[in-house]
Amino acid sequence: MLPNSPYTRAHVAPTALKLKSIPLIVSCLISHAALADDANAIHLESIPVTGNPLGVASDELVVPVSVLNGRELSLRREGTLGETLNGIPGVTATQFGPNASRPVIRGLDAERVRIMQNGIGVLDASSLSFDHAVGIDPLIIEQIDVVRGPAALLYGGSAVGGVVNAIDHRIPKEQLDGVTGRAEARFGGADSTRNAAAVVDAGNGQFAIHADVYNRKTDDLDIPGFAVSRRKSEADGTPRENKGKLVNSSADGDGAALGAALTFDNGYIGASVSTLNNNYGVVAEEAVRIDMQSQRWDIASEFTDLGPVVHRVKFRLAHTDYEHSELEDGEIGTTFKNRGIEGSFEAGHAPIAGLNGVIGYQFSNTNFEALGEEAFVPSVNTQNKALYVYEELPLGTAEAKHKITFGGRLGHTTVDSKTNANFGAGQENSFNPHSFALGGLYSLNEQWSVTSNLSHNERAPSYFELYANGAHVATGQFEVGNTNFDVERSNGVDAQLRWKNSLHSFSIGAYYTRFSNFIGLFSTGNDIEVEPGEFLPEAQFRAVPAVFKGLEAEGKFTLTDHLQWLVRGDYVHAKETHTNDYLPRIAPLRLGTGLQYAFSSFSARIDVLHAFKQNNTADNELATDGYTNVSALLTYKLPVKTHVELFAKANNLLNQEIREHASFLKDISPAGERSLLMGVRADF
Repeated sequence: MLPNSPYTRAHVAPTALKLKSIPLIVSCLISHAALADDANAIHLESIPVTGNPLGVASDELVVPVSVLNGRELSLRREGTLGETLNGIPGVTATQFGPNASRPVIRGLDAERVRIMQNGIGVLDASSLSFDHAVGIDPLIIEQIDVVRGPAALLYGGSAVGGVVNAIDHRIPKEQLDGVTGRAEARFGGADSTRNAAAVVDAGNGQFAIHADVYNRKTDDLDIPGFAVSRRKSEADGTPRENKGKLVNSSADGDGAALGAALTFDNGYIGASVSTLNNNYGVVAEEAVRIDMQSQRWDIASEFTDLGPVVHRVKFRLAHTDYEHSELEDGEIGTTFKNRGIEGSFEAGHAPIAGLNGVIGYQFSNTNFEALGEEAFVPSVNTQNKALYVYEELPLGTAEAKHKITFGGRLGHTTVDSKTNANFGAGQENSFNPHSFALGGLYSLNEQWSVTSNLSHNERAPSYFELYANGAHVATGQFEVGNTNFDVERSNGVDAQLRWKNSLHSFSIGAYYTRFSNFIGLFSTGNDIEVEPGEFLPEAQFRAVPAVFKGLEAEGKFTLTDHLQWLVRGDYVHAKETHTNDYLPRIAPLRLGTGLQYAFSSFSARIDVLHAFKQNNTADNELATDGYTNVSALLTYKLPVKTHVELFAKANNLLNQEIREHASFLKDISPAGERSLLMGVRADF
């Protein structure tokens, strides 16, 4: 967790399509799958999701999980993964401008939130620095699963805060006879978005292929006022300039993928190759842009109904070649490279005395390099190996289902730096992080159930927490790591009360996580001279005891066959326990509500999210004003044979100055002004 950036500069571009004064408009990309068989009714479906290797439905999971796909994903889709998920109970975003935003779950980010693509970790540099974008574009994602709370048992120490798994179906998993696909184009918004994406799948029942392509362009973001906040200007004298524009926030990206698979009645085996390119401005430095490229090769296979002992096996493997260069006035200043491989093998056994479960092996080997004048970490090789087991014991009757879940993970991690003229001799560090969990689900009756999960989680320190030693321009600090760190340990409890009755559902949950040695970046109060006469404040990675606790709630209530009422809310409280100081960048209490209407070919939605003022701040961190964000959506299905929908989306209808407290740049980079985004989507 980091204090606020001292940067004050922003940047300029052409005018976006915007609404200066309009009533509440409505919009959304609504997938026909969400309307199921009756286009006039709203349905709630249980979907198998990440967080359980046995593939149970989302309402049968012990851990709290949110699933976005079809209708809801289309409604929420934004330019970054973080902004797409921001607003889900318990989820905020780092928001380093509109182009680099990583999910924050329950106040935890960076190495404590595991970002995955089809169940394999995304290899990029987004956890190293807030100005580095996640190597996934939401345009081609078909489903996003968000596991809130510790999931280190199945996914490793970097999942102690939660998991975000983006699913793109680039390797076909099911038999397909014919051609299906979708296409989408949209324009407008506060950043004058112009993007398009197309996805096609074809097969003959035994062999299936997948292809997708997308392109995205944005201009500098239009904002409702000055880039620099009033509080920052009053605190340090930073002038309030660049009214109405967030300078150097434009972006230009594209990507494509090709995949194929042999499909059988009981499984599949396939492969895919994909590429991603992204060139975007860094709003903290108006002369700096990041040019990112990533290539990824995937292999995956799964077979079921294999026999009386081992009845299912699953294999996944991905190799990623990631590189981005930071360009200053068009010249390369620093280059970051991350190349590596990650894979897993999982076997599910037949029921043993009622127990259903899996045993799995996970491994990864990555090589990170930072080359250039702003390299503040040395080249590092990181290797992870882990063996895990997960078991479920069903109890109760068909009418009252109960179950107990338990498991463990034994891991070994090495983090070895290489000899470097700027960092000295190479060093070797090894860790043995182990995690354990015990959970349960108890059905009170057909509508009500209670879940609880107890967990002990351990995380090996990351390469930058160990070896950082230099000026980190994106955060405006001189960062210093600590090679003497032990594994980070935490114990947590999570509980939920759930209610589901026909087309209605509601859940409320609470969690408490205690870290014995939370690894964070803390200011020392010292200044380091990085150039003659130029100083940066020093910040050291330290391990401190800390507690995170909070509440989350969400509900969907069908008022009529066509009208649905939505509610949600979350709250996080995080402190160092030995000093009783608040931790930085913790989002305030948020409450939201909305109405969703669907009738025949027409659908509409309005959402209101209120974030309260955040005064519980860390040292050197400014408070953040509250805001009310009102958005509205409208979609209309054309009366044609192919499923074609027109949509419009209005954001920030009250034209408020929205600054997210979880954002590192909240005081120099607000959200966009009131705007209108329009588009069309076709499914065939």
